[in-house]
Amino acid sequence: MKVKKYVAPSMGEAMKLVRYELGNDAVILNSKVVYSGGFLGLFKKRNIEVIAGVDSNQQEHQIPKVKEKNKKINLEINTSSKPLIDTSDVKNNFQEPQGEILKEINELKQIVKQLNQKANQAIYPEILEQINTMLIEQEISNQIRTDLMEELLTDWSSSKEEWTNDIAKEKAKTRMLVNLQSVMTEKPLFIKKFINVVGPTGVGKTTTLAKLAAEQVIKHQKKVAFITTDTYRIAAIDQLQTYAKILNVPVEVAYNLEDFKKATERFNHYDLVFIDTAGRNFRNQEYVKDLKKLIDFENDMETYLVLSLTSKQKDMEDIYHQFSLIPIHQVIFTKMDETQSFGAMYNMILNYHFTTAYITNGQNVPEDIIKADPEFILNNIFGADKHERSS
Repeated sequence: MKVKKYVAPSMGEAMKLVRYELGNDAVILNSKVVYSGGFLGLFKKRNIEVIAGVDSNQQEHQIPKVKEKNKKINLEINTSSKPLIDTSDVKNNFQEPQGEILKEINELKQIVKQLNQKANQAIYPEILEQINTMLIEQEISNQIRTDLMEELLTDWSSSKEEWTNDIAKEKAKTRMLVNLQSVMTEKPLFIKKFINVVGPTGVGKTTTLAKLAAEQVIKHQKKVAFITTDTYRIAAIDQLQTYAKILNVPVEVAYNLEDFKKATERFNHYDLVFIDTAGRNFRNQEYVKDLKKLIDFENDMETYLVLSLTSKQKDMEDIYHQFSLIPIHQVIFTKMDETQSFGAMYNMILNYHFTTAYITNGQNVPEDIIKADPEFILNNIFGADKHERSS
């Protein structure tokens, strides 16, 4: 075990020294702000003191062997059976460590144990490690999380104030908010007549469609109609017809492109026409091709892709790539009330620059739907809006 103390003007500079001398496996054992110099107690210089350690075996393993050049080495071959080094007295002269030496050995064992426990953790001060842990629990992707933590580490090391947990959270939230705002460009909703909702089975498309329609009927007094192409499930047609009766709006069932065109002609004088599609297996590319045969996506239409927050991020990405064969206007995230992890939503928005229209948080129509907003998303990531998810 090798333990060293470093003093540098900032945490970033200290980390460079640690990594340079001890390597990437080094772990911070302690860090604090120290002051030096000055005159009569004034003009003291602020520095960061870091105590770092590394397993000496790991460090030796990382150090490359350098070949010595132009150095002559004379080797003598020992032909006798007598060893070159007499070790006969080694065992007799060996003494068990006692007193202070034994204490230091035990302390080093404890340090090694701590290092093993922290081997897979990033090197952050305790006040920032709490943020890092929270981001991991929220399933923020490694690259996004690492970039954010490096920015926070720089802020922390250059700050003249003592950070509390609340300050650290607010700093992290502010930086994440700037990231979201840079990509979440707001688009107007429902500027076209036909509103098409697509997505895989089980994400809540029909219920979401009913919420969108109810909002337009109740809040904006729009004249609304339904078209469903989900003829694979009788229950889906019945469900939409039930919503149609409640809202007092007409509904048409389209089995093919000709039926769909007839339905659009019938509802031509309506303000908005909401189209429900079949879910089926999103991994089957033929499904998306069938949609293109059934629905005229070029005819005055907005298409909203529905993604469930209970899905794995990899599945969300696969769904997005599959449905990218058709023009996607905006995204709607559903089932916020069924999960405690929202990092995948943050990752998807940042990685793919999603324009996000709504987030749904329950089964109630039309109440459980919220206009997507960067602050609302981050409040949920940081646990500030739990009451809204359960309400």
